[in-house]
Amino acid sequence: MRQSSLVVVANRLPLDDNVAPDGACEWRRSPGGLASALHAILEGTTATWVGWGGGIGAAPPLPDIGTLRLRPVALSEDELRGYYEGFANTTLWPLYHDAVEQPVFDRGWWETYRTVNRRFAEAAAEVAEPGAAVWVQDYHLQLVPQMIRELRPDVLIGFFMHVPFPPPELFMQLPRRLELLGGMLGADLVGFQREQAAHNVAQLAGKMLGARGADDAIIYDGRVVRTGAFPVSIDVTEMEALSARPYVLNQARQLKHDLGQHKKVLLSVDRLDYTKGIEHRLTAYSELLRDGRIKVRDTVMVQVAVPSRERVESYRGLKDRIEREVGRINGEYGRVGEPAIHYLNQPFDRADLAALYRTADVMVVTPLRDGMNLVAKEYVAARADDTGALVLSEFAGAAAELQDAFQVNPHDLDGLKKTLLDALDATPADLRRRMQAMRAHITENDIHAWARAYLSALDHTGQLARRLPRQRAVLADRA
Repeated sequence: MRQSSLVVVANRLPLDDNVAPDGACEWRRSPGGLASALHAILEGTTATWVGWGGGIGAAPPLPDIGTLRLRPVALSEDELRGYYEGFANTTLWPLYHDAVEQPVFDRGWWETYRTVNRRFAEAAAEVAEPGAAVWVQDYHLQLVPQMIRELRPDVLIGFFMHVPFPPPELFMQLPRRLELLGGMLGADLVGFQREQAAHNVAQLAGKMLGARGADDAIIYDGRVVRTGAFPVSIDVTEMEALSARPYVLNQARQLKHDLGQHKKVLLSVDRLDYTKGIEHRLTAYSELLRDGRIKVRDTVMVQVAVPSRERVESYRGLKDRIEREVGRINGEYGRVGEPAIHYLNQPFDRADLAALYRTADVMVVTPLRDGMNLVAKEYVAARADDTGALVLSEFAGAAAELQDAFQVNPHDLDGLKKTLLDALDATPADLRRRMQAMRAHITENDIHAWARAYLSALDHTGQLARRLPRQRAVLADRA
């Protein structure tokens, strides 16, 4: 494997599960996913991506995707269960999402998590050129930055947390909190979606590690670790072009016809995850039907729930509960040929997703907690005619940017019901004003702006770190 000056390290390689007929690798694009976010900035760039390919056992070499080289990391069945399904997604994920689901602490999972993180770090160290930039992604690999620093002190290390980072009182519950915090602070620059996360880390570093500094610079282990908020975004131009394709426009017209030309369409697109607030949303919609505030003859909901972590028990239980609730609502309020809710538990390609965005009168994005939520931004980008309403949870990272959405606390069912009605009843002029403001924001702050901001900050951090020790000491005193 040749070495690269830019190395991305993430849990998964950006590969589509369906291999092309000629055996070539194709880029994985999923709603709001990491690969979708990084696609625009890595396309045409010579870089190496280190990650798990999705299979069990040995990891054979993979062909490049254009200019992107792939370095697969092997996982055994036990490692997948302990590292990914266990510690990452049954311990860290619920805790980092405000303990919406109770986290489970298992000592065996931790050992596996550490072993697998070491394997990722060694793979990154192997493919990085001298002085390369290594960009580690997300909570699955929180130990990797410090491990890379020990293996390759010559490289520049970035870490980006795509999910929320919890307040100190929640993080302190973790039995291995010192190692996790120290692992993350092995990076030169730690990026988050929101400023509050950087504040949380600074507080924890001071309390637990004796570090000094402020929210944007932590003095730890003789180094200055820069931190900051870099809200991730989407390729707005790509989504605009996709949503204007003849296929997408024709598909949107067909969907509108099939759902009912005269009906208002509410759409939600989520991974099937308990943090997404799907059950709260269904309850609010059901109560609106029960109270006669909306009627099946003039309103319909489409809920897309992309399968996720199907081997994790809590996700299987969620799937069963949602399917029962959809069946109950359709049984009570649906009519022959007119269900109250169309429920789709399947992946969607991006063209069909864009057609759904073009069809929806109201996009309902109401997670209980979310790092960013790129689906909200994709919907705004797809509405080039400045129509449509976005109902957005206050607890999604996107709420800090899309302030002209109909924002709501999804835990407040009465408030959620009222906000849905407000969005359905809004005047065209109000919708146009809101959509134009949101479109202007995401156009200026697209995926390229995010990448420039983060990578420029990483490069600047590296330049500062390479200065004379006396200059670094001055910087540390000022931080």
